[in-house]
Amino acid sequence: MNKEELLSLVDFHKGEGLVPAIVQDFQNGEVLMMAYMNKESLERTLSTGTTWFWSRSRQEFWNKGATSGHYQYVKSINIDCDGDTILVKVEQLGSACHTGSRSCFYRKVER
Repeated sequence: MNKEELLSLVDFHKGEGLVPAIVQDFQNGEVLMMAYMNKESLERTLSTGTTWFWSRSRQEFWNKGATSGHYQYVKSINIDCDGDTILVKVEQLGSACHTGSRSCFYRKVER
């Protein structure tokens, strides 16, 4: 699917302009992080080949890796059946988490 088709299928209205974006390692499937995208951050991601998100706390765009050097190079983008969640498979340089961990999901719940 092309850029225009992708943008037309994503339902930004459900989340008041934002959709969750799950970021996954394209080689091993590890879930690295989850952040939010709006239409413009998705367009920036598509045009640059690196991930862009919308920061709800800072109310601004952020390019993952711009300050840390831990860029995410986009390998593929998929949307779910409802069009309200994006899956971005990336080549991750360095850690994805601001804590320095490779993944933001490093805390395991024991049962």
